[in-house]
Amino acid sequence: MGSQEEERRELEEGLLQGRGEAGGAADGEVRVWRDESKGIYTGDGSVDINGNPILREGTGGWRACPFILGNECCERLAYYGISTNLVTYLTKKLHQGNVSAARNVTTWQGTCYIAPLIGAVLADSYWGRYWTISVFSTVYFIVSVSFVEVFSSFLFDLLSQMPLILFI
Repeated sequence: MGSQEEERRELEEGLLQGRGEAGGAADGEVRVWRDESKGIYTGDGSVDINGNPILREGTGGWRACPFILGNECCERLAYYGISTNLVTYLTKKLHQGNVSAARNVTTWQGTCYIAPLIGAVLADSYWGRYWTISVFSTVYFIVSVSFVEVFSSFLFDLLSQMPLILFI
């Protein structure tokens, strides 16, 4: 009777060497991990939540591409839109000093660049890529909408104080 570690090792060796079968299950059935003649499995060692190999037809494709590209576009627009005006907002509206505002902006930027690493760990270890993207997109949307609500009043005040310049 083998341990889970031995089964995992046999599975990995079977996938790397291209064997058709990788060990037997506890109840005596034989699992087919990779069928190279039909190519129905991905063959890269990917397994689902139950430890079974992933079917090739259920992976890949362009189904999620528009969502991911749209999400990245909105995320970049929001990031650069906020970062260009954040120091001004912190110093004028929240009356922070320049040093304090600069520190807060760099902390915010660092958090924005560290967050994908946290997302990668969650996606690879726990939730999977689609759930991770969905959860973080929802959080980012809620935070962005609340920030736009607060920032729009500041922008309106700033624009109302500027002299009106007409270009003819």
